[in-house]
Amino acid sequence: MCSDTPRRTAIIGAGIAGLACARVLDAADLPFTLFEKARGAGGRMSSRRLPDAVLDLGAQFFSVRDATFRRAVAGWRKAGCIAPWPASLWSAETASWQRHEDDLERLCGTPSMSAVTRHLAEGLTVTAETRIERLEGSAGHWQLVDERGEHHGPFDRVVITAPSPQAHALVSPHDAPLAEACETVIQRPCWAAWALFDAPLPALPGVDDDWQAVRVNDPRLRFVVRNQLKPGRADQGESLSLLANLSWSEARLEDSEETVVEVLLDAFQQALPAGTRLPEPSALGAHRWRYAQPDVFASGEAINLDYRRSASGLALCGDGWRGPRVEDAWLSGHHLGEALVADAT
Repeated sequence: MCSDTPRRTAIIGAGIAGLACARVLDAADLPFTLFEKARGAGGRMSSRRLPDAVLDLGAQFFSVRDATFRRAVAGWRKAGCIAPWPASLWSAETASWQRHEDDLERLCGTPSMSAVTRHLAEGLTVTAETRIERLEGSAGHWQLVDERGEHHGPFDRVVITAPSPQAHALVSPHDAPLAEACETVIQRPCWAAWALFDAPLPALPGVDDDWQAVRVNDPRLRFVVRNQLKPGRADQGESLSLLANLSWSEARLEDSEETVVEVLLDAFQQALPAGTRLPEPSALGAHRWRYAQPDVFASGEAINLDYRRSASGLALCGDGWRGPRVEDAWLSGHHLGEALVADAT
């Protein structure tokens, strides 16, 4: 059966995968509606704004390997929302710091990681602060029900970019194959702490005074970033983002924010050269990402399918279907968008 009426698509989640999918549909003049549970677009590329600092607590930077993604990133460069970072990257092994050098270019949003998703969301209407809790209906006639009991629709197709456990809850009453696919994707949690300081960090022997980030070999802590040394943030004071190891985060998932900050700051203190002391922090906090990173090798091999979809009009995309990088999430949404456009044309 053919119809001249464009198929309406709902996209649940305005992170980078959902925005990438929306951009393809928008370029093809196909109607869609974006739903986001937070106050705005961003997902794990969102940033936290405090009175005295902007903090990245999710993705800290991204790299480019795929040619299609490279073309998109070229547009972001032209728009001025990304810049190379970090230029001074280090590795800490038992309090001994070594410069980390490789040929990989790393990029971050400027003046925050969320600048990328804000750029992708320009000109798009995002229905924010709307958590979709269930789907009703059937193929070609889907209603989305939010946490207030309000119905949105009908939609011919529904794209779900949420992490696999949340996607499973939405699709399991309607599509067994998609639900089974969700069960194969493990999403691991991560704690991210932050600390503000009124005084600068002390100089470290043999290390750049303006070191920007360090990989830490500690069972608790894996990465530390100085936010004020990211592009576009020179006017803010000293602040750290501290990303916990995934295994430690799993074991301590229900700990309090206060406990998490204390442990991660202690781990960083121990990673500093002997005799170096951190200044007293002026403010502390933590954020728990319950579904931070997909373990695409959990079943022994990479899933690497980009996305999943079915004849019911339901589709899944996001980093869980390809890999843990920002590039993977974007490609998953972009490729699904292309498939949906191909259906319509």
